Amino acid sequence: MLPDEGRYVGVAWEMLRSGNWLVPTLDGLPFFHKPPLFYWITGVSLKLLGMHWWAARLASLAGATGALTGLFVFTRNWCGSRMAALCAVVLATMPFFYSAAQFANLDMLVAGCITLTVLLGANAVLMASSGRPHSASLIAAYGVAAIGVLVKGLIGVMLPALTLIAWLLATRRPALLLRLVSVPGLLLFVLIGAPWFVLMQERFSGFLHYFFVYQHFERFAKGGFNNQQPFWFYLVVLPLCALPWSLNLWRVSRGSDGGGHERGPQPGLDALMWSWLTIVVVFFSLPASKLAGYVLPALPPLAWLLARSLSAGKNAMSRHMGRVTTFAAVLCLSIVVAVALYGHQDEKAVAQALRTERRPGEPVLAFNHYPYALPFDARLHDGLIVVDNWGDLGLSQRDDWRKELYDAAAFDPARARKTLLTPGAAFAFVCEHERSWIVVRPGIRPPWAGGKLIATSHRGELWQLERHSLNCPGTPNVGSPDR
Repeated sequence: MLPDEGRYVGVAWEMLRSGNWLVPTLDGLPFFHKPPLFYWITGVSLKLLGMHWWAARLASLAGATGALTGLFVFTRNWCGSRMAALCAVVLATMPFFYSAAQFANLDMLVAGCITLTVLLGANAVLMASSGRPHSASLIAAYGVAAIGVLVKGLIGVMLPALTLIAWLLATRRPALLLRLVSVPGLLLFVLIGAPWFVLMQERFSGFLHYFFVYQHFERFAKGGFNNQQPFWFYLVVLPLCALPWSLNLWRVSRGSDGGGHERGPQPGLDALMWSWLTIVVVFFSLPASKLAGYVLPALPPLAWLLARSLSAGKNAMSRHMGRVTTFAAVLCLSIVVAVALYGHQDEKAVAQALRTERRPGEPVLAFNHYPYALPFDARLHDGLIVVDNWGDLGLSQRDDWRKELYDAAAFDPARARKTLLTPGAAFAFVCEHERSWIVVRPGIRPPWAGGKLIATSHRGELWQLERHSLNCPGTPNVGSPDR
């Protein structure tokens, strides 16, 4: 599924094939949109399990499993086994949660980290309130928050911190905020979360400003980015993501007495889940740019609230619940099967042709687009030569694949001069090779005459170009670089 899976798995594969596990690269250029942990997990998975797309999705599966397990254990400890089982069933059969667990991008992994951090922090508060040892749970919360930062930046610590603060203020227990401060936890957070950022700043001047100021604060506060949606976007998306369980939202708003638990829930847990749900939805509703995946951290508290309302009666696992669960499971599987059969827009035919017919060292040029998944699928160890009007200053104002490469080029100009070529420079480059391969969008011929169409896929066509067919300097022929 493009562009996300092609982009993020492609970066992980570049780490694996280059052996450089510190610097994420996109087409060989430093790519600092996100921290490296997703790429590390994915690269190791590809190394151990093979170069398969299912292996590339292990990080998302790990995030979903962590969120589901954390919610189950926390709920079992404080509300009993029946409530915990119902929470797990509701969350696992939410179609969006189920699908996102099989989608290779960063959203599910960071959602799992946020979920575990909130639950570990809340567990520490509850244990401290009951006079039980809580330091281990609190320190673990700091450690998981640092891991979340290494997945997707500051939201890995900001959302859990805001949730716990809002919860304690809503339940009029501000004094407990001090119990959440842990010096060993802070040391662990710095030890896990800081070294990579320090190393990147030492190696690439301006990294911290680009990563934190531009990629975090400016993208959050400013407009002009893709996927602009109205403020109420997630109020519509969230119930759709939670179907069919969200049809019981009226029960959540009405509340319940908890009579279906072996023991009633700890005081304040409803407030925790409402605070968590509200913080996530409001936080991501503020910026103009919105994607459905951003709201994944809101699904665990929503599942808890739905399970809480559904377990109010003594027959929580009744025939009605069985029907809803079955329908939800069928819906989850249907969505995944439909996407597998009809949702792909890949370059498999192009990739297969390159793997079988291209000789080592022959360059592959992509004209006016960047096929994210192609380097991985075709095993292009030298990457792609991307041809576009790179001298256009307007590239820095667009929020697309061009800007990703344009920004990356600033961190390695020498590499960019070899990788990002204008059409004129590309013609001279092609003339230096006996045979080249050209990838263009479907229906668009290569810029020079004499090419031979080799393969066609949903998102691109592959053309073979021989030097003798071009009007290269010193080579008499009919081709023209002006075409």
